[in-house]
Amino acid sequence: MAAARTAPREVITEHRKLPLDIPEGVAPTEFYNSPCNLRHLARENGLLRNNLGFLLYRKAIGHSNLFDASIIYDTSQHVLDPMGRPVRRDQLTREENIVFSRMTKVVLQYMLENYPDPREHLVFCGEASLDATWPLNKPGVPSIRMIHNHFMVFENELLKGATPADDDNPNLTDSGHNGLFLDYLSDVYLRFFEVLDLEVLQPLPSDSGRLAITGYPQGLPSWEIKGGAETLNDGRFWKEYDLILRGFLDFYRAFFALVSSEDTRIPASATFPEQIENILLYNDDFHQAARMLRLQVIEDPTFANEIRWQPAYKQLIYRDDEGRMIVTISQNSVGNAITELLGIVVKRIDDEETYAKAEPELVRQLLELRTRLVRTNLGTAINAPSWPNGLFVPPSRA
Repeated sequence: MAAARTAPREVITEHRKLPLDIPEGVAPTEFYNSPCNLRHLARENGLLRNNLGFLLYRKAIGHSNLFDASIIYDTSQHVLDPMGRPVRRDQLTREENIVFSRMTKVVLQYMLENYPDPREHLVFCGEASLDATWPLNKPGVPSIRMIHNHFMVFENELLKGATPADDDNPNLTDSGHNGLFLDYLSDVYLRFFEVLDLEVLQPLPSDSGRLAITGYPQGLPSWEIKGGAETLNDGRFWKEYDLILRGFLDFYRAFFALVSSEDTRIPASATFPEQIENILLYNDDFHQAARMLRLQVIEDPTFANEIRWQPAYKQLIYRDDEGRMIVTISQNSVGNAITELLGIVVKRIDDEETYAKAEPELVRQLLELRTRLVRTNLGTAINAPSWPNGLFVPPSRA
C-alpha cells in the first residue's frame, strides 16, 4: 500500500444535536458565552470542579470522538461580562496557575499512558486564547471565551485516510497572516525566542517537529521537553512554559503596535524589554512586515476588520512522530482551533447514531481520568445525566 502523501487533513467528527436552541437575534458565540449556557454545560457535561473554579467537562461538540475533553477556568457565574473574564494564563494568580498546570499534567499523562505509541496515535493539548477587545459576535471567537485547555487524541490511520484539506482554508492560513509570519517574520521570530533562559525546554531546529502525515506545524519556534512526559512533574517546566507565553506576548504587542501606529515604545510591563529593542526594533524584516500589514489595513476594510490588535495565541504540547514531547506557539489571527496548528481541520456534523457508538468508550475514559484527578486532590466529581452515579448511561435511559 502506497504511503499517504503529506498534506493537511479534513476530519469528519460526529456529534449529538445540542439540546438547547439559540434565541433569535443572538449570535452563537454570544449565546455560548452566556452564564445560562455555561451553567447548562456544567450540568449536562461537567465531570469535575474544584474550589478555584476550574471545570473539566466532556465536549458536547468535540474534535475527536476517540478522546476529547477540556478544562476551563469557569468564571461565568461571578463575572457576568463575557469580555471581562480571564483569557490567558498570565492573568491567573500563582495558586490558580499551579492548579491549572497540575490538572493539565494529570490529563496529559493519562492520555500518554493510554495511547503510548506515536506511530498509532497523535496526542496533544493546547490553548487558544483571545484578548478581551475582540467582539463576541466576530467569526473565529472561541465558543467559550475563558482560559481553557483542550485535550485530544487522533488515530493516525484516521488522519492518513482523511481527505486532504484545502491549503487555502482560512483556519490553516489565518487569512494571510500566517503567510506573513512565515515569509517575513520567521527568522526574527525564532531569534527572539532563542534568547530565553531555558533549562528543561530545548530549542529545536525549524520545522524538525513536523508531523509526517500533515506537514504541520510550519515555521514556528518549537522546544523539546527534555525527559519527556516525566518532566511534566517538574515545576521548572511549567515556569518555562509560561515564559514562552510571556515572550510571545512581548513579540505580538511590539509587532501590532508598529502596525497600528508605528509605535516603537517598549511597554513598562514587557518581560523582555532588551530583546524587544535589540532583536525586533532594529530588524528590517520586522519593520517591512509591519509596513505591509499596515498598508493592507489602510486599503482593505474587510482585512482590517479581521485584525486582532491585542494578543491572541495558540500554545500546544504535542507528541511528534519520534515520540518527543514538543511545545510550540503561534499567533492566532483568524482560526482558533488547536487542531489546525497541527494541520487538522475538523468538520463536525450532527449524527447521533454514529456518535452513540463512540460515546460509551469516550465517557469511560473521562470517568477514569476524573477518578485520577479526584485522588490527586484536584476537584470533586459532578454527576451529569449521562453519568449519574459515575457510570455511563445512554441519554435515552438517563
